[in-house]
Amino acid sequence: MGATSVVCCGLTTLDVTQVVDRVPGADEKVVAHSLAVEVGGPAANAARTAATLGRSTTLVTALGSGPLAGLARDELVAAGVAVVDLADDGDPPVSTVLVTRGTGERAVVSTNAVGRAVATPAPEVLDGAAVLLVDGHLLAAQTALAGAARARGTTVVLDGGSWKDGLDDLLPHVDLAVLSADFLPPWLDSDAGTERRDAEVLTAVAGRGPRLVARSHGGSPVSVLHEGAFLELPVPAVEVVDTLGAGDVLHGAVTAALASGAAWADALARGVEVASLSVGHAGAMGWAADLQDRVGRLRAGD
Repeated sequence: MGATSVVCCGLTTLDVTQVVDRVPGADEKVVAHSLAVEVGGPAANAARTAATLGRSTTLVTALGSGPLAGLARDELVAAGVAVVDLADDGDPPVSTVLVTRGTGERAVVSTNAVGRAVATPAPEVLDGAAVLLVDGHLLAAQTALAGAARARGTTVVLDGGSWKDGLDDLLPHVDLAVLSADFLPPWLDSDAGTERRDAEVLTAVAGRGPRLVARSHGGSPVSVLHEGAFLELPVPAVEVVDTLGAGDVLHGAVTAALASGAAWADALARGVEVASLSVGHAGAMGWAADLQDRVGRLRAGD
């Protein structure tokens, strides 16, 4: 049997999420409707998504040895994710998330992981992996691992949330880049119209290595560039409860589908489907229980 597992490499955070009627202004306090403390971060959420969708999943990240690191590690393991920790000490970054009730929009403040010293992952972490997902964080470690993946013939997927210094070294190792609407290389005109900007961004990224580049736009169609052709992938209309982590879910679902042997178009469509499901639930992984319940009912013949 060929490789079928998933490796995600990148950022893990501890998210403190509160649901509010509106984001407060300067010198203003508001009362939250709810509070949740859970694992977050692009790579961590993608790993939890892939594990939920049935893939054997390993997360290569930087947690450390502090008390918050222990909380994050326990939650990841409980979600079925094996953890390879590249940090000797400290804690993962903390993100404060305000979700606006009624629209599902979120505001995020994070300490991030910029400048954190981490070890270089051993290439053996890729043993049995069909797909490696990288998120643009911990870039030195990701670039080394992506290079090893390319040498092995393992597919490399980039979660491009935003442009980060050092991505020029990573992109030549990437096969499929799935970008957010916020992703904009610094040399492009930020004032260009949406359609022109999409074409420019997709073309610029494809020119640096990836064979396929896609760019999401929330509830609007996903823009795709593949083999010189521009395409659009429709997004289902859904009632939005919470958009937190929807992009991470998209990337994790795409990665899981690719690892199961799906073609790129089917994998991208599957990612859009699961991400659309996710925004109808609270929290980055609130959709998981609903999906598992649906699968259980189908297996039972309901």
